[in-house]
This record gives sequence, C-alpha cells and structure tokens, in this order.
Amino acid sequence: MITGKTKNLGVIGWPIAHSFSPNMHNAAIAEAGLDYTYMAMPVKPEDLKEAVAGVRALGFKGINVTIPHKQAIMEFLDEIHDDARIIGAVNTVVNEDGRLIGYNTDIDGFINALKATGFDCKDKKVVMLGAGGAARAVIWGFIKEGISRLTIAVRNVPKVLPLAESFSSYLDIKVINWIDKEYSDALRECELLVNTTPLGMYPKIEAMPPVDFDALNPSAFVYDIIYTPAETMLLRKARENGLRTLNGEGMLAGQGAVAFKHWTGVEPDINVMAEALRKALKS
Repeated sequence: MITGKTKNLGVIGWPIAHSFSPNMHNAAIAEAGLDYTYMAMPVKPEDLKEAVAGVRALGFKGINVTIPHKQAIMEFLDEIHDDARIIGAVNTVVNEDGRLIGYNTDIDGFINALKATGFDCKDKKVVMLGAGGAARAVIWGFIKEGISRLTIAVRNVPKVLPLAESFSSYLDIKVINWIDKEYSDALRECELLVNTTPLGMYPKIEAMPPVDFDALNPSAFVYDIIYTPAETMLLRKARENGLRTLNGEGMLAGQGAVAFKHWTGVEPDINVMAEALRKALKS
C-alpha cells in the first residue's frame, strides 16, 4: 500500500506509455518487500529542465531516463559518473540528498547478461552490426572487458567513423561496409557477433542484418540486443546453424537491476524482473 512514507521512483521519456520498466521494477520492489513505488512519467523535451527540478523538489529517490532525454538531461545534473560521461548518455539518475547523479547502466546490463552465459569477452574478436542507440554503451563495455578487436559493419561508413574515432584512444576500431569483402573476412574470424540495429524488431520481424552464415565462424556466439520478438530472424538462423545465442531481455532486466541497487541499496532478484518483462511482452 502506498503511504506518506513510500519512496518514489520512475522513468521519464516522450512517449513513455510503452515502457516495461514499471512492470520490472514494481515486481522487484514487491519481491524485496520495500516501501517504494515506480511509475512512468511522460516528459516533453521542452519540459525536461522543469521535470528534473521536480525530481529534486519532490524527493524522488531516482529515475530512469529514456528516449529522447538521455543526452539532454546531462546538463541539468550535479554529477555524471565516468561511464555515462564517456558513453555520452545517462539512463539512471540517483538523488543523494538533493544532489542528482547520472549513471549509464546499459553497459552493465549488456555485459552482465553475456557473462551469465559463461562467455568471456577478454581477448575476443568482435563484429558489431550497426551503430544503434546502445552502440556507445556496447563499445565501452567491450573496451572495459578487454576485447582484442572490434569491427563495426554498417550501411553508411562515413556516418559511423566519428563514433569509432571517439573511442580511438582506447581501442583501434575498424568500420566497414557490410557489402565489402572485408566483412566476410571479419565474420570468419569473429568470436562474438552483436546486432545493435533495429532490423528484426517487432513488427518487422522478417528483417535481419546481412549475415552470411557460411562465412561466419562456426563457433561464434550471436547476441542480438532486440527483445521483441524473443527470437529474431538473426537468432533463429544462428540457432539453426548450431550457434549459441542471446537476446536483449537479459540486457534490459540487467540494466534495470543495476539501477535498482543504486536507488535502494538492495540487490534485486533479476529473475523476477525478467519474468515480469516476459509477462508484459505477452500482454
């Protein structure tokens, strides 16, 4: 029951009605027996500054931040964690006695989901398909985990070169067009293939990035950060070719779990969060 002692959490975005975060977090809150509640709050871009002031004034313990506010919110915060600063985006804000601190937990969600399968990124050769919204967090995660090589395969190389250049002091990143022979060569040596494009996401579930499974290393691991549907066309073809696969469900639940601990100091049951996500996706 919500009372005057209940602590508030939430997520801001525009639009926000589609968010599954309330399902995940309220399930975790109930499981942990905490006196918190989590709500979705629509915030127009022009109202962001006032919304951040409201988080502070109303004493929210913290919020998640989603599209289109992940970059814009940074100027209104008191402190930015190093990961969020390097990635250039905040998806979690923690209110520490009126001081708002920005984090990016996408990196933890992405890497922790991969580690949970037993896959170790250290010294691995990685091919990343596309450079979607989560690409910077994915790249920084790989750098922190010590991969040996990253190749980004895309439609438009000039558009993605600045992204690669922004991480050049940490890792030499090659950007190639996925119609070039270099792409096939990269697939042959690839130990981890990651899709960050929206190709295959509901409702266009028949789409997928161009991957020649005859060229792909037969021992490669295939990770698609899409979670709707649970098995994209890319993952289905990878499974049919005998490859290990992972979808984006664990990344979504995982980034939420890290945020939850930042706010409450309690380690949530990530399985409860993932199950709440699955139920929400089916409803």
